[in-house]
Amino acid sequence: MLRIRDASFDDFDRIMEIYHYAQDFMIRTGNPQQWGRTYPDPALIEADIRAGLCKVIFDETGVHGVFALLTGEEPTYAQIENGAWLNDEPYVTIHRIAGDGQAHGLFQCAAEYCKRISANVRIDTHADNRIMQRLIERSGFQKCGVIYVRDGSPRIAYQWKR
Repeated sequence: MLRIRDASFDDFDRIMEIYHYAQDFMIRTGNPQQWGRTYPDPALIEADIRAGLCKVIFDETGVHGVFALLTGEEPTYAQIENGAWLNDEPYVTIHRIAGDGQAHGLFQCAAEYCKRISANVRIDTHADNRIMQRLIERSGFQKCGVIYVRDGSPRIAYQWKR
């Protein structure tokens, strides 16, 4: 059974392995632009762990997934085009979710965890990341429009509300 806990620095090497696997997987499946081979970088993951934002998804065999969970306003979500957020109420944001390809149901596990702790959950993904789009939509999120991440590139924005 998959569970979630805060990541620790003991998880760092495994987390980076998972991100490298995810980078390769996205490149192989037609999404080379979203992360390439450089995102997220080790300094960002260290900062996520230090700030208590980094979560790992694990079972009895080990850690299989990772994501960042942000509480509060996501600056890149302040402006949305071609649509609107479902509401302006407080929300949590799922960022940088990735798996090792060994366990199934990682996104659903993370989404359900977030839905238990917040009445509003937001997430975004690249237009080329069709696999993630399907997972997000299957988990009950609604497409809300387009946001732009820090480097100026567009992302499809989604929200789930209770």
